[in-house]
Amino acid sequence: MAIEPSKPFDYNSTRNKLILSEYGRNVQNMVKYICELPTREERNRYAQVVIDLMGFLNPHLRDVADFKHKLWDHLHIISNFQIDVDSPYPKPSIEAIHLKPERLKYPHQRIRYKHYGKTIELMIEKAKSIDEPERKQHMVHAIANFMKMAYVQWNKDSVADESILADLRELSQGELKLEENVNLNKVEFRSSNPNAQNNRGKNQNNQNNRNKNQNNPRNNNNQSNRNRNSGGPRKY
Repeated sequence: MAIEPSKPFDYNSTRNKLILSEYGRNVQNMVKYICELPTREERNRYAQVVIDLMGFLNPHLRDVADFKHKLWDHLHIISNFQIDVDSPYPKPSIEAIHLKPERLKYPHQRIRYKHYGKTIELMIEKAKSIDEPERKQHMVHAIANFMKMAYVQWNKDSVADESILADLRELSQGELKLEENVNLNKVEFRSSNPNAQNNRGKNQNNQNNRNKNQNNPRNNNNQSNRNRNSGGPRKY
């Protein structure tokens, strides 16, 4: 008795690649079958059935504008633009489907002080072009305050106003100056997680309240009275 050779397993890796995986392999096989039909009438009839099936498999497309147009475009894409049917919509072009966007240029900009950022340099250049002395002075003061805030956020430490003013003069090539005795806004480092900071504050308040209750003689007397009334503290 001859033993028939076993059929090899049909793995997905040996099958044709799924062009649009959201429709599955059965739809792709149906579209391939439609492409091989001899008459145009049969192809049109079966194509309409497949379009209805594709809409049933992906009901979320009904919320998309012109979802029928999208289904017909997907039908052409699944057929690798080989299906010959009377589509109610123009056939999409291969170039439009596989169009690649232009490559974005990476901004190669040298930043002198990275903890201040490029925005500070642009603000300084804008302030240098202002002619009104009063308005220019207000903007320079605002820039200095912003520089101090950026410094504290980057270094997580306090900084003297003189250091900020010196950096401002250096970045502006000596054109922007403030008085030496000017006071910039007080800036403190704040954690990026405000919930953690609030929890620390609540825990500190609770600890302070417990300490106050322990140090309050009235609470100690009330505890002593409760112990005497109950015959002393209970022992276990």
